[in-house]
Amino acid sequence: MTTVGETMNTQLVTMSASSSLAEAASVMSQRRVGSVLIMDGEQLAGILTERDIVRAISHDIGAPRDEIAHWMTSTLQTIEPGQSLEQARDRMDRANIRHLPVTEGGKVVGMLSMRDLIRIGAASTRDR
Repeated sequence: MTTVGETMNTQLVTMSASSSLAEAASVMSQRRVGSVLIMDGEQLAGILTERDIVRAISHDIGAPRDEIAHWMTSTLQTIEPGQSLEQARDRMDRANIRHLPVTEGGKVVGMLSMRDLIRIGAASTRDR
């Protein structure tokens, strides 16, 4: 069984809730990621995804100037590193999300994306 901890990305992209949506979009583009973790010190405060940015702009063309705090998702789904990729996939599917922060002992230690799960699935199919 492959675990979340074996697959997760540990190069976290984080921002402050007071940053603007425009800044977040720029960081996401530069780092080639679909989400940023929003931190309040060492604590995970939320997540901002590409979907959140699209939703914000569709509601208000001036939204790129808004603080991330207005548009981020603060009710988070998380998973622990020892859990299976199947558990992660099921959690993502049930919650209709593509990015799952990985936490251990209350601290963020990684990020797992649907893209990671697809990559692992494609590799295992290729190896057969």
